[in-house]
Amino acid sequence: MSFIVAIDGPAGTGKGTVTEILSKKFKLLNIDTGATYRCVTLDMINKKIGIEELDKIKELLKNIKIELKIEDNKQQVYLNGENVTDKIRSKEVSSLVSQVSSIKEVRYSMVDLQRKMAEGKDVIMEGRDIGTYVFPSADVKIYLDADVEERAKRRFKQNKEKGINMSYVEILENIKKRDENDKKKEIGALKVAADAEVIDSTTKSIKQVVREISSIIIEKKKQIKQTKKIYKIRKETAWKKFVRKIVKTILKTAYRIAYRVKITGSVPEEGAYILCCNHINYLDAAAIVLFNKRKVNFVAKEDLFTHGILDWLGHLFDAIPIKRNMQDIEAMKRCLKVLKNGELLGIFPEGTRKGMEKNMKAKNGAAFMAIKGKVKVIPVGIHGTFKPFSKVYMNYGEPIDFSGYTKDDLDKATEIIMEQIVMLTKKED
Repeated sequence: MSFIVAIDGPAGTGKGTVTEILSKKFKLLNIDTGATYRCVTLDMINKKIGIEELDKIKELLKNIKIELKIEDNKQQVYLNGENVTDKIRSKEVSSLVSQVSSIKEVRYSMVDLQRKMAEGKDVIMEGRDIGTYVFPSADVKIYLDADVEERAKRRFKQNKEKGINMSYVEILENIKKRDENDKKKEIGALKVAADAEVIDSTTKSIKQVVREISSIIIEKKKQIKQTKKIYKIRKETAWKKFVRKIVKTILKTAYRIAYRVKITGSVPEEGAYILCCNHINYLDAAAIVLFNKRKVNFVAKEDLFTHGILDWLGHLFDAIPIKRNMQDIEAMKRCLKVLKNGELLGIFPEGTRKGMEKNMKAKNGAAFMAIKGKVKVIPVGIHGTFKPFSKVYMNYGEPIDFSGYTKDDLDKATEIIMEQIVMLTKKED
């Protein structure tokens, strides 16, 4: 699984320098996307191909060979076997590259190349549309910005060091023109990704920018590591079953001491079912799990797995972590696998505690799983104050059959489930 850092922004913000430093610091493959477009531009200039000569451009793209190599700890750009690291930064290329990169065929070809370069690798990429178009699901997205005058000064100094003869006025006008052109592109326009961290480097040094982005990368890596730990499936072993049985017995005894549990109805001894319960207390899920002879795989919010003992218990009882308020594909797959294996799946349609009291709309997840997995739903109504030594009622209803329902009936199916749950919460005898 790769780790991708996307750094976008206009010319002269320091993207290239920052990216180079971060690539070495975090051992990330640095793919210079701008260099790929410059290579195409240079190749067109060398072959005297105009912007409007689309057929010739298509032919060029079929045969072009672009390579990024590390030589003497520096990235070198090769075009058709020739080192063009300096040539692609020429005045002629710089004035034409924005127009070339706006050509659809060039865009598609280079994005495809960039994605192939990044496959299975930990990568950092800088450009105009990395976080919005090339890698919209990048792990870290940064939009680096700066005042246009400051950017022109930086580019002027950079060009002077490389021996490129362009005046400050030329560079300033060139950058303004490119910014305008990049923002109006039909494909891969220059814009801030919705989930990007925006950093203004106008008054910041390269070290400050690197430090700021480094903190973001480190935090993201920690989150990914934590998520992997949370979603890791513990194999079902004889030892795990034994420990679960002992722990279940102990917790069930403690639960009976704390509360006067009264249960009506039951769950069939075999077959896949979805247990849909109301959620009034953080201990109601425990009641469903502990007082069922069969193992119940409960869907639980991801946050619970960040706590030591809850994480351990969650994995022991095969709870399924889910990211709330978003479509968690991994959680859905695990839920469907539970049902396919003929097991019990526990879901709170409310999505959060006391959802009905808050007049929150019930989630369609349970109905979706029932229809997709072709299984019945058993509504469960839980009632009680959950004060020490008080009564807690757990009322199981009759299985609800949604065969014949489709994904277009999710709201209707969810409404039926919730009506049954509400009715069962009022039952105390």
